[in-house]
Amino acid sequence: MSQNLIEKIAQKYAVDLAQGYEVQSGDFLSISPKHIMTHDNTGAVMSKFKAIGATRILNPHQPVFALDHNVQDTSEINLKKYAGIQAFGKEMGVDFYPAGRGIGHQIMCEEGYAWPGSMVVASDSHSNMYGGLGCLGTPIVRTDAAAIWATGRTWWQVPPVAKVNLKGQLRPGITGKDVIITLAGLFNNDEVLNHALEFVGNGLGSLSIDQRLTIANMTTEWGALAGVFPIDTVTFDWLEARALFVEKRGLSGVPSDVESVGAASPRLNFGRISNLKQTTPYADPDAFYAKELELDLSTVEPNVSGPDNVKTMTSAKSMEQQNLKIHKAYLVSCVNSRVDDLAEAARTIKGQKVAHHVEFYVAAASSEVQAESEARGDWQTLMDAGAKPLPPGCGPCIGLGVGLLGEDEVGISATNRNFKGRMGAKSAKAYLASPAVVAASAVAGKVVSPYDYAAGKAQGEIKVHKKSVKAAVAVNILEGFPQQLTGNILFCHQDNLNTDGIYPGKYTYIDDFTPEQQAGVVMENYDAAFVGMVEQGDFLVGGFNFGTGSSREQAATSLKYRGLSLVLAGSFSETYKRNAINNGFLVLEAPELVNDLLEQHGREKLTVATGMKAIIDFQSATLIYNGKTYALSPVGAAAQELVLTDGLENWIKARL
Repeated sequence: MSQNLIEKIAQKYAVDLAQGYEVQSGDFLSISPKHIMTHDNTGAVMSKFKAIGATRILNPHQPVFALDHNVQDTSEINLKKYAGIQAFGKEMGVDFYPAGRGIGHQIMCEEGYAWPGSMVVASDSHSNMYGGLGCLGTPIVRTDAAAIWATGRTWWQVPPVAKVNLKGQLRPGITGKDVIITLAGLFNNDEVLNHALEFVGNGLGSLSIDQRLTIANMTTEWGALAGVFPIDTVTFDWLEARALFVEKRGLSGVPSDVESVGAASPRLNFGRISNLKQTTPYADPDAFYAKELELDLSTVEPNVSGPDNVKTMTSAKSMEQQNLKIHKAYLVSCVNSRVDDLAEAARTIKGQKVAHHVEFYVAAASSEVQAESEARGDWQTLMDAGAKPLPPGCGPCIGLGVGLLGEDEVGISATNRNFKGRMGAKSAKAYLASPAVVAASAVAGKVVSPYDYAAGKAQGEIKVHKKSVKAAVAVNILEGFPQQLTGNILFCHQDNLNTDGIYPGKYTYIDDFTPEQQAGVVMENYDAAFVGMVEQGDFLVGGFNFGTGSSREQAATSLKYRGLSLVLAGSFSETYKRNAINNGFLVLEAPELVNDLLEQHGREKLTVATGMKAIIDFQSATLIYNGKTYALSPVGAAAQELVLTDGLENWIKARL
């Protein structure tokens, strides 16, 4: 059976697979990722880790701790928190990088943890960034992180995979940031939501690793769970240059250095690179992709996204005509603060001064990036122009530290998110753009383009493919897990039903609110009648993108404790899916069933009690309703185990 690159990497890091089983999209897998990164949230994972009774990290060289989020906060409380994380890391023998070393994602790349062809996860949504190096990077939640610390593994459902063909060549001055802003703006109707992406095409050769990291990073904002570039000559050239740098610099001073041979890094060394060249994974030529998207790079221009929405795109050239005055400009964050980015901004701003009414903030992605930028002269060029330096790490990009947007202010930023209120006041407006556009705008005092490209229209297209359903799935059913399940269908048609609609925010922080009490207010903000319509064992069928919004676990537990057997939907928010299955509550995608129910019942009623039974056969991965058979994704052993143990925490406890 053919496999795409995502499936091949998932196969490599899956555990307990039946002999000869070939991983495909939709499979629930137990996975043991190469590494797991946590940052300032390490403290929260520590609490969860200890609460489940764990005392030792199974493999101390699997986790990486990097303090990067609140590095500007030198209060006693934050310094005490940081000291506690460092002490725990030392006790456990974990690789630890202190505040000031840089942003965790950048460290994972610089130090060779995000290795091409491996699977690396992080308790952070921008772990997609590792895909710029051909590494399958994807986010997990804190309970998953605790599970990996304690047992070395967690679970993952392989998402549908889309191929993104980048053809042609970028024009001079156009960057990876322009590419991802264009992709998110051109395909802005959830075309890649909860997909993994593989980038291909003849345009890749001209994209540097820094540009690839930028694009992969922001596939998160585009809606994808991963964005992976192929492992090619660009990748190998970068690895060899980095290995040479590390060889001259010396070891990192972390516990895993004990695995080094001589003075060579245990991760970034020429022997490991040579082996990768011999074992490089590639997608099979006939691999299946759920979708194929194409973008002509020659049609990409400097674009600006926003305000308040990453998927709203306007050409920088046309925005010049708006004379949109800005108050702050930012070259910070994990997406665009690397050496190439700082150099691009420096070239744009050299010999000029930041407008008198503009504050221009600059922070390097890491201490090593800043040192190289200083050696090149780019850093000083930015300072001479009037930029304000910040320490390597996160900051105003996530609403922390100095330089936040004030009431009604306008900012332009080379960061990855511009959600309302994220970078300061809710009344402020934030726009995203490339480092060159940001620097040029800081000088002009308004949004401008530094390049004389006429406003045009990017050219792209999308194709959707339907995979034929296997005649006989024959899923192995664990002892105690039902082969079949029967329940009445309860239909809630609403697409994008968010977690506040499922479980009202006003109850979220009532710490002594029991699961039974949670069940009593479930769906209160969506349909007050819902709670009285549920019968024990019902199947809830929702719309598409069910459970979007915040990450509150109660949105899953409240439905479970109301007595529902499971939830079916056209698609789910990935965070909701993880929270549900981590609580031993099954959620399954059944888009065809949702569309049929919508055709039968319409949207007049918020909740429809159909009174009709559905039968789920887990062994054949099918659902029968109203005389029609629907295919479901197989519920693999990983998901079955979590249901049988009533959630991930109990699963961990059983293995301690």
